Amino acid sequence: MNTDIYYKNIKPNESISDFVESFWVLHNHSENETETIGLPDGRIDLFLIKSENEPFRIVLLGLGTQHHEEGIIPAKSLRFAISFKLLAVEYIFHETISDIVDKGKILSADFWNFKPEDLNNFDDFCKKASEKIKSLLIKEIDPRKKKLFDLIYNTHGSVIVKELSENVGWSSRQINRYFNQQFGISLKSFCSILRFRTSLEHIAKGKLFPELNFADQTHFIKEMKKYSGAVPKELFKNKNDRFILLSSFKTE
Repeated sequence: MNTDIYYKNIKPNESISDFVESFWVLHNHSENETETIGLPDGRIDLFLIKSENEPFRIVLLGLGTQHHEEGIIPAKSLRFAISFKLLAVEYIFHETISDIVDKGKILSADFWNFKPEDLNNFDDFCKKASEKIKSLLIKEIDPRKKKLFDLIYNTHGSVIVKELSENVGWSSRQINRYFNQQFGISLKSFCSILRFRTSLEHIAKGKLFPELNFADQTHFIKEMKKYSGAVPKELFKNKNDRFILLSSFKTE
């Protein structure tokens, strides 16, 4: 375990839990940069970042669909983050993110009235961010979309499009159009990513066989390698702590 990396994750207040998955902090307090492999996790991340060699900046990261082997956590760097659920795209950001799949964009340095000083205290940052998010929620959630995402998240993506359509009262074609227009990926792809993310938690506990709705062990291994570049056994060993998500689960 890399003791130079400090990680903390807290859940949001229930009032914004439909839109925010978590707030978290990642601090590399060493003099050395750390190589990472970034893994898809089904989240939209808003980062506030600073380091000794780079100025304060705010970055919005879209949905990831593949692993990235050239990730770096700079030396003496600090980042606070808000991980959003997909409903936040329409109801908090009020714009699509279909143009930033597998990439991010730098936002204005005063986005949402954030300042470099907000990186001084994580608890204060979470309170400020929570109040801002509440203020941006300007309309009621479409009940079909609320039910749709409840089903997707509660099943960790182990649900088929037909079942969602029948439960929500929204055609499969309409759901897929909504996903592609708003988020830049299909519903099926998003569900696969969520299932992969949850499987990482199981693998971190030494469960190297499918716990969710995979056809068989071969399918499970194929899906894990597709999104991480590694088979379950390699993920569990997590050589050099490069799989940051898995390291985080192991230290919780």
